[in-house]
Amino acid sequence: MLRTEVELTVPFHDIDLLNIAWHGHYCKYIEIARCAMLDKIGYGYMVMKETGYVWPIVDLQLRYVRPAQFEQRIKVSAELVEWEYRMKIKYQVADAETGEVLAKGHTIQAAVDADSREMCFASPAVFLEKLGIKIDTP
Repeated sequence: MLRTEVELTVPFHDIDLLNIAWHGHYCKYIEIARCAMLDKIGYGYMVMKETGYVWPIVDLQLRYVRPAQFEQRIKVSAELVEWEYRMKIKYQVADAETGEVLAKGHTIQAAVDADSREMCFASPAVFLEKLGIKIDTP
């Protein structure tokens, strides 16, 4: 349904003592891809907040396959795979040149009313409308 891909270069400040990208930086890489994907439909984090909802991550899964290295060009893809009751996004981090998979995983985000801090049990209409899904209102 909704997918995007960004290309990044692993910077020096992301490298650990083993001369590979520290595992925690992969969260940053997928965040960049997620933001680019949401921006495609005009529903970035600032717009979310303006519409009265925030979407905290409630689950994060990452599987590391091969390490990324300093100055390696990587492609990070984000694909929305669930949207009705929550936002589930699948990710893949791969070498930009060879396509070799370096990491893969997903995040799950739940809609929360920004004022009441109550979790929503269905995706807000504004999000579904941004996806182009028609909402029937009584």
